[in-house]
Amino acid sequence: MKLSMPRFDHAPVLVVGDVMLDRYWHGGTSRISPEAPVPVVKVEQIEDRPGGAANVALNIAALGAPARLVGVTGEDEARQSLADSLAAAGVEAHFQCIEHQPTIVKLRVMSRHQQLLRMDFEESFDTDPAALLAEVEGLLAGVKVLVLSDYGKGALKNHQALIQAARHRGIPVLADPKGKDFEIYRGASLITPNLGEFEAIVGHCADEAELVAKGAELMRKLDLGALLVTRGEHGMTLLRPDHAPLHLPARAREVFDVTGAGDTVISTLAAALAAGEELPQAVALANLAAGIVVGKLGTAAISAPELRRAVQREEGSERGVMTVEQLLTVVGDARAQGEKIVFTNGCFDILHAGHVTYLEQARAQGDRLIVAVNDDASVSRLKGPGRPINSVDRRMAVLAGLEAVDWVVCFAEDTPENLLAQVRPDVLVKGGDYGVEQVVGAELVKAYGGAVKVLGLVENSSTTAIVEKIRSR
Repeated sequence: MKLSMPRFDHAPVLVVGDVMLDRYWHGGTSRISPEAPVPVVKVEQIEDRPGGAANVALNIAALGAPARLVGVTGEDEARQSLADSLAAAGVEAHFQCIEHQPTIVKLRVMSRHQQLLRMDFEESFDTDPAALLAEVEGLLAGVKVLVLSDYGKGALKNHQALIQAARHRGIPVLADPKGKDFEIYRGASLITPNLGEFEAIVGHCADEAELVAKGAELMRKLDLGALLVTRGEHGMTLLRPDHAPLHLPARAREVFDVTGAGDTVISTLAAALAAGEELPQAVALANLAAGIVVGKLGTAAISAPELRRAVQREEGSERGVMTVEQLLTVVGDARAQGEKIVFTNGCFDILHAGHVTYLEQARAQGDRLIVAVNDDASVSRLKGPGRPINSVDRRMAVLAGLEAVDWVVCFAEDTPENLLAQVRPDVLVKGGDYGVEQVVGAELVKAYGGAVKVLGLVENSSTTAIVEKIRSR
């Protein structure tokens, strides 16, 4: 299955459900309390993060998709913390505020990245379902997918009215279900239970064949468009009527914290579907995103650059030959990771030992090396008739195979100045025995604060000399 990064900026999603505040108290532990055999935590940092449905909306916004959120809170400090965090992330939040009830807060006491204690402050909300439905109906016209993020805390009391309102407008409905009554999700386009939640409804599944059979029966019984069962270390299983099951293996390299992984799955699914991806591709993207988030501490959002890099690794396109548009995208992602970009250019007609040594030295100047290659017409103008010996696609393929080279791109002008202006590398490198001021593009790079370096060439190594030696024989 081929994956690509969707255009999330054209994928508005509405999330409705139980919002909560995940609060973390971080501190060191160096002694046991004299009052009881428990560790004493000296709280040094307090951190608030949106949780529940708010975390789903935050994940959608982090991917670059327009996110709207409808939920229920109290009139308190926790509600304000949620509102501030969501607004800062670009989430359009609409809260039904209920006086004399607390906003749901889950307080975790952390020491050395380990959770020592969790305290929940919550009551089931006395939600006004008619008012919530009216709020949702007013927002549906501007979105492409509706997500029901159900934690069973009382925000969602009219699931069927919400599902039918969306279906009436042709909007897919994704639900992250809770509880032992899945009848309330009847007619949803997709539900995403984890294995425990699924088996609580259909009974224990001894093997995958039984899981598939029971999943098919559940879809038929509830008129579901699809069913995605998340299975922890066993990955995910997507079931659709009249389609073969799709099993995707877990992608996590190291599991650090599974908190919020389900939120990441449904948010990535929703944003991808809203962006026009087919369901199998959307599920594969969600699987990659889940593999990233379980390597983080607590509820965490996956950014678009993180997901794009995972897609590139999956497709084997993290390195190699690029178009200019692709290059600008991966350079932006690399910069988001704090990587230093090095740029060099040339004809590289017949690759020789001097080139290899020079490119290894260039790569040592930073974290990523771009090699810009003259196209065939510009090589002929620069080197004369009979050149290049090798066409540009072959020259680029050989360069892309070198360990020192990350990205190879072609340019048609005699100089790479236009490309330099777009890429804006941190370091411009050239090989030769001339001064920095003679390097094409040096003034441009230095003007925005970049560095220019001239590296020496390996003696008795040149393409021209090799060509002449061959001709003389």
